Amino acid sequence: MKKHILSALAAAALLSAASVSMAQNIAIVNGKAVPKARVDALAEQVKRSGRPVTPEMQGQLKEEIIAREIFVQEAQARGLDATDDYKNQLDLTRQSILIRELFSDFQKKNPVTDEEIKAEYDKFAAANAGKEYRARHILVEKEDQAKAIIARLKKGAKFEDIAKKESKDPGSGANGGDLDWANPSNYVKEFSDALVALAKGKTTETPVKSQFGYHIIRLEDIRESQLPKLDEVKPQIAQQLQQQKMSKFQEDLRAKAKVE
Repeated sequence: MKKHILSALAAAALLSAASVSMAQNIAIVNGKAVPKARVDALAEQVKRSGRPVTPEMQGQLKEEIIAREIFVQEAQARGLDATDDYKNQLDLTRQSILIRELFSDFQKKNPVTDEEIKAEYDKFAAANAGKEYRARHILVEKEDQAKAIIARLKKGAKFEDIAKKESKDPGSGANGGDLDWANPSNYVKEFSDALVALAKGKTTETPVKSQFGYHIIRLEDIRESQLPKLDEVKPQIAQQLQQQKMSKFQEDLRAKAKVE
């Protein structure tokens, strides 16, 4: 009777161990256990790419991991894991994973705070307060070209048509020279000074020279600055500040490193 009890207990222990093993592994391929942790890791990669992991996808991930194990075993059987090319690629991949984890750890421990976002927004608001100007311009290389265009405008030529055909600023030229609404501080000083000196609807009488060439500027309209609310730009500011923190972190590490 005692032997039967011991045998039953041993069988139960084996069944329990087998259940635990199956819970930890998704399959046994050619005698080698394939851990469930691999499926979890692949699912995490999918999530990081922005795709949701649905219940249906879990089965696909499991089949993918099993297929990978089969192919890896075959590659190892052929000795491909002993080649220099494989070892070099493995080292680069290891570095990439470690660097990603380093940066992820830094971001978790150094989050952008609401106070930092508010301070950055206040700086932006202060720099862009005041008036906004909507202007058009025509940009050419030589002063004689600019003077000739001003003369044509005085005779009735259409500003937008000349800008489309002759301005060397491809962005605004295609739109008839339109620069949209902007604070004067967004432009180089020579351009800004000439712009704010114009009356609404007027065009510069002489070419305005800058580092880009010669401008003919027309002021379309003026208004008070239309700044976005903090909540509207909060995600963009947070991303910008996080990038700045990350850049400084990387620069500090390089500065401290002894490279010979």
